[in-house]
Parts: sequence; C-alpha cells; structure tokens
Amino acid sequence: MAQVAVPEAFPAAPARPATRRGSGTGDAVFATLCRAAAALVLLLLGAIIIELFLGGLPAFKAFGAAFLTSTEWDPVQDLYGAGVPIYGTILTAILALLMAVPLAFGIAFFLTELAPDWMRGPVGTAIELLAAVPSIIFGMWGFFVIVPVMASTIQPAIIDTVGELPLIGDLFQGPPFGTGLFTAALILAIMVLPFIAATMRDVFLQVPGVFKESAYGLGATRWEVMRRVVLPYTRISVVGGIMLGLGRALGETMAVTFVIGNANRITASVFGPGNTIASIVALEFGESAAGSLKLSSLLALGFLLFVISFAVLALSRWLLRSRLKG
Repeated sequence: MAQVAVPEAFPAAPARPATRRGSGTGDAVFATLCRAAAALVLLLLGAIIIELFLGGLPAFKAFGAAFLTSTEWDPVQDLYGAGVPIYGTILTAILALLMAVPLAFGIAFFLTELAPDWMRGPVGTAIELLAAVPSIIFGMWGFFVIVPVMASTIQPAIIDTVGELPLIGDLFQGPPFGTGLFTAALILAIMVLPFIAATMRDVFLQVPGVFKESAYGLGATRWEVMRRVVLPYTRISVVGGIMLGLGRALGETMAVTFVIGNANRITASVFGPGNTIASIVALEFGESAAGSLKLSSLLALGFLLFVISFAVLALSRWLLRSRLKG
C-alpha cells in the first residue's frame, strides 16, 4: 500500500526584532535637548534686548521721543541724540545694497549660465572666501587704498559731472576728502557682495533643468530664461539673500569706522562725513564712564540698532510669506 505523504508543518513565523530598550527614553532626552537649545536662543535674545533697553532707559527718560530725531551729540553739555547715527546707518545700508545687488546678480548669472565648467568652481570659491575676510581688514584696505583713490580720482570726476546736474547734483557736491557716507557704502557693498552672490548662485542652481530646457526649446534667450523662469522660481530665496546682506550692512562696525569720516552731522551730499550707530558706539564706548548719561545714550543706540535690524528681518519674513501665499 502506497504511503501518503504527510505535509510538513508550516514554518514558524520569523521572530520579531527585539525592541531596543531605552529608545523611548533616548527620544525624550533628545527632544528635551532640542527644546532647551531653542529656549536658550530665545533667552539670550531676550536678555540682550532687556539689557540694552534698561541700560538706555535713562537716556530715553532724559530726552524723550526727541532722542530719535535730535542731531545733538555734545558730551560737554550732556546732550545726545540718535538722529545722525540712524540716518547714516540707513543711508549707507541702502546705498550698499544699490551697489551690491546688481553686481551679485551679475556674478550669479555668470556662474550659472555663462561661465564654463572649469571656471565655476574657482570663481565661486573666491566669492565665498571674500566673505571670510575680517571686517578690520576691509577697513584698513578702504582707508589706505580706496580713500586716496576716491579723493584724487573718483569723487572729483563725479562732482564735475553728476554734481552739475539739476535736482540730483546736490547729492554729489562737497570737497573730495575721500572719506564719507559714499565711501562707507562702497566698502559695505564689497563686504555684503559675497553673501548675496553666493545665495543667488545656489538658488539659481536649484531650478529644475527641464524648466530652462523647455524655455530654450521655445526659442527663449538666456536673459529671457533668467527673467521669466529662473527669477520667478527663486524670487523668495533671492529676497531672503538680499535681506541677509542688508542685515550684515546695518551692523557693520570697524570697516565703516575707518572710512565714514566720523562727524556727527547730516549733510545733503553723500560725499559728506557722517556716523552710523555701530561706528559711534565703537568710538565713544571706551570713553564713557559707568552710569553716565553718555553710556546710557550709547546703550540706547544699541537698542535702536537692534530694533532696526529686527524690523528689517520682520519685513523680509512678511515679504516671503506674502510671496508664498501669492
């Protein structure tokens, strides 16, 4: 009689991997450390704001709202105002962006669309290395190299040409000393250029190649591709990079101190001397006695600089969010 084959038992189910003990505890510890790191940043930021505000409170009480617009800075009579430093800070930062943004865009456009492959790496690295140069080096270079050239060549040429034009001529008048708001803005433009250019280059490279190839296939030129495809796709990041450069320009100290002229007055000409909040704090802080009204005024200037920087960053965030919603 033939034997009937008995089916083998079903193979045993594979054993589940053993759960690592303590994984839940590790996740909890990691989450706690991350929250603590975020809280530490907020605490440090809040401590700086409170310290600057409390230190500048005597100046705010002594001069009131007039402190924001007054052009007085007289340590002998203990009269101080923030009008000139605020004006110089905003003007130099705006002029720096007007000079730096077109150059940064040209550099980014060249590196992403025009430069051969063998050139993109070295030029891009050189731009990034420019950001690593200390600000005091920029200041010394500006004082010993740029200022003499401005005084002997650039400023006289601009005064004799643009300075003679109606309406805008007054902005380019005055003796060609070489130092002044325009020179400070030029140094700032060179300093913020690598930040903006590197940001633009990186975001331009993130555009999907099929978008550009489609535009080229329809007969678009390089500039049309950049204007109609690349810039609309990357406009949010481009605005963020420009605002990053603006924040860098607002708080620069030593480089500006070397070349701005350090005069506490407002002039109609961009070639005139002036001050920024950072430069006047750097110059006057060492000469201020503890508890004096002058020291309080300098701390109040620091608080105002923080407010201006915060307003710039808040504006950039608002622009980015509005662009995203649009």
